Formats: sequence, C-alpha cells, structure tokens
Amino acid sequence: MAKRDYYDVLGASKGASAEELKKAYRTKAKELHPDRNKDDPTSEAQFKEVNEAYEVLKDADKKAAYDRYGHAAFEGGMGQQRGARPGGGGGDFGSSFSDVFEDLFGDFMGGRNAGGARQRASRGSDLRYNLRITLEEAFSGSQKSIRVPTLSACDECSGTGAEGGAEPVTCPTCSGMGKVRAQQGFFTVERTCPTCGGLGQIVKNPCKVCKGAGRVEKERQLSVNIPAGVETGTRIRLTGEGEAGLRGGPAGDLYIFIEVREHPIFLRDGLDLHCRVPVSFTTAALGGEVEVPTIDGGRSRVKVPAGSQAGKQMRLRAKGMPALRGGGSGDMMIELSVETPVNLTSRQKELLREFEGLSQDNHPEGSSFFTKVKSFWDGMKG
Repeated sequence: MAKRDYYDVLGASKGASAEELKKAYRTKAKELHPDRNKDDPTSEAQFKEVNEAYEVLKDADKKAAYDRYGHAAFEGGMGQQRGARPGGGGGDFGSSFSDVFEDLFGDFMGGRNAGGARQRASRGSDLRYNLRITLEEAFSGSQKSIRVPTLSACDECSGTGAEGGAEPVTCPTCSGMGKVRAQQGFFTVERTCPTCGGLGQIVKNPCKVCKGAGRVEKERQLSVNIPAGVETGTRIRLTGEGEAGLRGGPAGDLYIFIEVREHPIFLRDGLDLHCRVPVSFTTAALGGEVEVPTIDGGRSRVKVPAGSQAGKQMRLRAKGMPALRGGGSGDMMIELSVETPVNLTSRQKELLREFEGLSQDNHPEGSSFFTKVKSFWDGMKG
C-alpha cells in the first residue's frame, strides 16, 4: 500500500511553519494515542504513522528532501536503505522517542507549554540569612526586622525582560526547543541553542531597567517572627521570600539560621540554664540565702544549706528555656562558688588563724582526700 502524504497524515498544509507542524502533530498524536483508543485496533498503526511523518517534517533538511522527492527521498538509492526509519537509519530513535514523550505528556510533566515550546520559567534560588539574637529573645520569642539583598522581579517589565511587559517570543533558531541538532555521520549531536542559550525564547526589545534579565537587585525589608525556644542552628523558612524566578517562575525561599549570643550570666544546655553564683565561705559554712536572677527578668531566693561545698548544685524547677514546640520548660541549675576573701586586715587574719586552730575536725572532704594520699604514698613505698 502506498504511503500517505506526510502533510495529510498530520492534517497540515505543505507551506506550514515549524510551529504549525508541531501543533498539528500534537493534536493528532493525542487524538490517536493507543492509551486513549484501547478499543480501536488501528490506532497504534495510525499513531506510528503520525510519529513517522513528524519525525521527517520537523527536521529542516529532511523536510526539504521530502518536499522535493517525496517518500523516494528515504528509499534505497537516496542515501538510505529500504525499510529503515526515515532520516537516519535508526540512529535518531532515542531522540525521536523523547520528543514523542515530551510532546504528549509535557503539559502534565512541566516539559512544554500549550503553545508547543518548552516551559522555560525556572524557580528562583533559595537564600540564607544568619540572624544573631540574645538569649532573652530566644526565651520569650521576638519579632525582628531584617534587610535582605536579593534579585526581585523587575517592576518595569513585570519580570518578562521585555520592554513594556511584552512576552518573550519563541526562538527562531531552535523553534522553542532550547537545543539544536546536527548530524555527524551515523550520530545526531544535540547541543544548547546558541541564540537563546537554552531558554527556548528570546526578548526582542529588552527592558531598559533590567537589561532583559527580568530581575533587578534590591534590598528588601522583612519582618521575621522568632518563636520562643529557638537555639543556635534553628532554621526558619520563609516561603517565596528568596530570589525571584526567571521568566515568571516561582520565587525561591529564604532560610533564616539562628545564632544565640553567649550570655554573661547564664550558660545554656538544651532546655536547662546554668548559673554560677559566688557565696562567701561564711554563708557556705553557716548556711543562709542568696538572691539569683532568672532569665525572665525576675529574682529567686535560694536557700544555701550549712556546710555547702564549692560546686554544690541546686535546682530551680521550670526556670529554664521553653521547648520550641511547646511541652514545658527546662530547669535552672544554681552552682555555688565559695569565694575566698582577699585584702584581709590584721584582725581578720588573726581571727582566721584562731579559727584554723579550732577546726581540725571540720574539713571532712580534706580529711578524706589526705587519707587517700597517705595510702597512695605508703603503697608506693611498699
């Protein structure tokens, strides 16, 4: 049976442009795809016929040969053996299959737009911002105003890159594909289109403000809510506050990385806070009370038991940091630092020497230590 004219197969006129041929092919391929015509046994053959026709007519060189010689251009004696696929002996099968897949399912997979050209809009880059806050701000939460340098959509052209906000046009070199093909022997080489740089579109009259980029550098002021309980390394994501997308694509995200400054009084350990409080050796020996600060700005009186040693810890329940996502608070640990007095007067020195002579049995920790030392030395001598 004689082959049908390729233009008739696609339902296109002989003088149709590349864009018109592509549109006709998409229409026919979708109409005749076997998955949509499971009850029609002839649909698969018709679908292959449509694919074969478009494989020839989409290529400028093959189309010119077909327009001049018809089907004979791809039969024996015209540069290809009979029975081979038109235009390359099967060497272009992979790219042909890719084209069919993208043309049929591009709308659902983000490959091409309704006009047949690839969707060249791309998502903007994500940005990172390092934000330093105080421990008090991490405790109570706060709202911070930050200034972020970024690429924003050009207001003059609405992000299109074209003067007056006009839409970019399909690249005439690659017909919106973003890539061009060249035959080298038995192989088909595919490379990025040199005219549009792979975008598939060009701007005829570039915007004077953004020079055709569609984006301009700006410094934006943003308000960031810092939740209570954050710590160094906490990441806050602001959706859509990153760089503007290219060709109308979605903006990226802005990630705020928190760093909590060191505090002069409190040391943080997860949800717990540690506070080192100096007490006189008299208070440590006799007992008493000491007033300590809390992270919420309040004060707490802590009872110091008589005979407290340096390093003794006491716990204040729920006076630590709040959990980031709720669930209570940590504790505040008070560590006693017994302070040795300095710049003693003669009378003070006299009283201390008198006290030392009366307190041979009042140092249990020292007595225990030196007993162990004596045993160690005796063992070394033995």
